[in-house]
Amino acid sequence: MSNTFVAVLMGSDSDLPQMQPAIDTLKKFNIGVEVKVTSAHRTPAATLKFVTDADQRGCAAFIAGAGMAAHLAGAVAAITIKPVIGVPINASLEGLDALLATVQMPGGIPVATVAIGKAGAKNAAYLAAQIIALSDPDLAARVRADREESAKAVEAKDAAVQVQLGH
Repeated sequence: MSNTFVAVLMGSDSDLPQMQPAIDTLKKFNIGVEVKVTSAHRTPAATLKFVTDADQRGCAAFIAGAGMAAHLAGAVAAITIKPVIGVPINASLEGLDALLATVQMPGGIPVATVAIGKAGAKNAAYLAAQIIALSDPDLAARVRADREESAKAVEAKDAAVQVQLGH
């Protein structure tokens, strides 16, 4: 594993169950991961310090999960020019408030936004891996192999359904 890492930030420790798939997926691909609980609203100076430091140490991408007001991804994007992937957390209103707050960014400060909750967290890690894979052929091969394994699993499930249905 190189020194490349992805920073996973979350607005509260209660977000960890929804963000865990991002951490697990990054580790599966042997990508370094640093996790930080920090708030765009309650600890803005700590957020600034962590993002600036991670940026200087070679962070390849930031994944930021937050619910309710959900401004963490936007606050991170305002600090860095590295890719920021926002994960809306289902903390209220079925996560729709977080989705809108995460996706609605002003022009020039992009946040790539994924689905609400665990599926979004997993996809955020896949997206970060694909971004890093642009300059890492070994990682690109691992991501491609994972995609192929996933396709084979679907084919095996189809075959089992066909047998079950007598086709």
